[in-house]
Amino acid sequence: MRHNGGPVSPSPRPTSFNRPEYFSNRELSWLEFNQRVLEEAQDPSQPLLERLFFLCIVSSNLDEFFEVRVAGIKQQIESGSVDETVDGATPRAAFAAIRERTLRLVADQSRLWNDELHPGLEKAGIHLPHIASLPPKDRDWARHYFREEVLPVLTPLAVDSSHPFPHLLNKSHNLIVTLRRRHDGGRESHAIVQLPRTLDRLIELPRNGKDRRFILLGSLIAYFVAELFPGDEVGSVCPFRITRNSDLYIDDEEAENLLHTIEEELRKRNKGNAVRLEVRDDCKPEIETFLLESLHLGPEDLYRHAGPINFLHLIPLRGLEEFAHLRDRPWTPLPSSEIVPETSLFDQIRRRDILLHHPYESFAPVVDFVESAAVDPRVLAIKMTLYRTSGNSPIVAALIRASENGKQVTVLVELKARFDEANNINWARQLEEAGVHVVYGLVGLKTHCKLLHVVRRDEDRIRFYTHLGTGNYHPITAKFYTDLSLFTARPELTREVATLFNVLTGLCRFDGINHLLVAPFSLLLGLKDRVHREIEAARAGKPARIIAKMNSLVDDELIRLLYEASTAGVQIDLIVRGICCLRPGIPGVSENIRVFSVIGRFLEHSRIFYFANGNAGKPQIYLGSADWMPRNLRRRIEVVFPVLDPVIARRIENEILPAYLADCVKSRELLPDGTHRRREPEPGKKATQAQLTFRELARRQQKAHQEAKEEGIRIIPALPPTGLGGKKKPAPAKVASQPSKTAKPAPAKLKPKQVTIRAKGVAKRKRG
Repeated sequence: MRHNGGPVSPSPRPTSFNRPEYFSNRELSWLEFNQRVLEEAQDPSQPLLERLFFLCIVSSNLDEFFEVRVAGIKQQIESGSVDETVDGATPRAAFAAIRERTLRLVADQSRLWNDELHPGLEKAGIHLPHIASLPPKDRDWARHYFREEVLPVLTPLAVDSSHPFPHLLNKSHNLIVTLRRRHDGGRESHAIVQLPRTLDRLIELPRNGKDRRFILLGSLIAYFVAELFPGDEVGSVCPFRITRNSDLYIDDEEAENLLHTIEEELRKRNKGNAVRLEVRDDCKPEIETFLLESLHLGPEDLYRHAGPINFLHLIPLRGLEEFAHLRDRPWTPLPSSEIVPETSLFDQIRRRDILLHHPYESFAPVVDFVESAAVDPRVLAIKMTLYRTSGNSPIVAALIRASENGKQVTVLVELKARFDEANNINWARQLEEAGVHVVYGLVGLKTHCKLLHVVRRDEDRIRFYTHLGTGNYHPITAKFYTDLSLFTARPELTREVATLFNVLTGLCRFDGINHLLVAPFSLLLGLKDRVHREIEAARAGKPARIIAKMNSLVDDELIRLLYEASTAGVQIDLIVRGICCLRPGIPGVSENIRVFSVIGRFLEHSRIFYFANGNAGKPQIYLGSADWMPRNLRRRIEVVFPVLDPVIARRIENEILPAYLADCVKSRELLPDGTHRRREPEPGKKATQAQLTFRELARRQQKAHQEAKEEGIRIIPALPPTGLGGKKKPAPAKVASQPSKTAKPAPAKLKPKQVTIRAKGVAKRKRG
């Protein structure tokens, strides 16, 4: 695919990049992503409970996939649509391919559980026995627990000529019981028992030694279910699960009150049409048929499991403290060496831009930024966007405190953040009650950008301080999502953020800005312009390169443009965690494109876009919230912002991006047929893993920072010796920094000399 790491000489260029075989189907690409997640569960080098956790993530991902994507395709089929996607698939063809691929995925899950994970847990001392196999004493305990803790909460629902099939909640776990009514001549009927959501799904048996034993709530109810039907003969008992269409259908222009409209739609979510039925593989065929007919589903909507029908019930096992050796070692995000503690964050941001790399570096400075602004008497106003945040969010609490302190606080709450709608409605109400001005964005556009803007009256003038990020203002997910945060007081950026807030809150006209790329107004055009510039550079014989890291690449317009860039000789590396509809390595089309996917301990979430810019010495680097998908580029408010600080730009160019491109442990390369192949280290080279590299860098920086603090030495991060092009890099530019409070001052009449001590990848500068 490459010759000595350089671009491949262009093959004859096709007349068009619109051929279906140049694109992967979006839904199948997503399922391939879920297969990569499953591969982490299949990896025997992973700790056992981490393998179980990845197995649970696969189930959770499939739930959302059916709730939204498959539900939408089924609606297209029912409406008679025969429209083809860019890869040439009709809705019916896509549905058939999805089913075939999902059946293999589900079979792989069950096989992994039965052959490896369940036996592995048993061997490690975590047991999930069948109740029938328990000794009499434990079985008596289980019966007592059932009668005292479970039976009072259960409500059996008859299904017969006078009792229609009940409406069961989305993703609920249920049992269907076949009964013979002895008082009615042995007539056969059915009953449904829904597992109450208020009860724990895992029930621990009395401990016997160091081992831990658990029974599943569904198994407990199934074993003693006859006690619900005294006088009747219980035949078969089959667990089953229903997935329903959970997408919300909201017409912003018709919705007089968006908050109330979304509340109404949320109440309908559990009543959406069924799109999937899951059963155990020992369920009788006549029961399957009965359920399918009752739910208005066909055989193609049925999925059988040879193990638990919902692996998510097993997640609590991961938290067992005495089995910590079966988990990854805990990782606590470290303080950033870029931020001086006990010093005003506003002063530090005013002096220079600050980049944080989460979760390797702590998210606490972002929370501190809001909390400081809330109580700072110089702060006049706070504006921010809120897409997702945590329960008991300290950021929301700080915004409320700021309003109570008399500051002008404006928060744009996105009520349509999928599966977080109820949480965001709650936050919106709390904020409004505290006097915060809450707005819901522009009609028809979901606000997905991550902006936090503070207006402060400094000693010299009113100044803007801004935080821009690639991830949500969510202190919990910031501990296991990889994201980048930028603090800046640069007028060229902060003024544009202020203008954008006026557009979002005041419905002002967007007249364009110079530095930020904002969807749906200028982002797509800005990306295309930068790709075209690389194409022109390549055709002029200049070095041309694009590196783009994102969650998903779907937009066919940008994909075709990348194909054009490839044929022009532009070297393109794409780091795409999930869906990728581009096919690399097609002769004459995408020979100069490589696509990698990194699936590791932390969820890759940062978006980074690098353009060589004609190798003018100043490549353009952008960060932001937007993936290259039609919805992000055309139907959302997204912000992609430039990295203007040269030190931060070099850090991304020389440290972050090369680590991802060098990963040969958790990285897989996309092949032309849409499948992925795990990367292997080059002969004679050590295997490297990006996420471990970043953790080690964070540890090293913290250690050096602590040593410097003790010795009165100022810290300036060192740069790796090589960058993206593999050439030696010049020494990093000196960074203005205040000396430590404990540092000895230089003699008054002598200009202090700078001594740079470089150790373990960190430059120490000491005044002497």
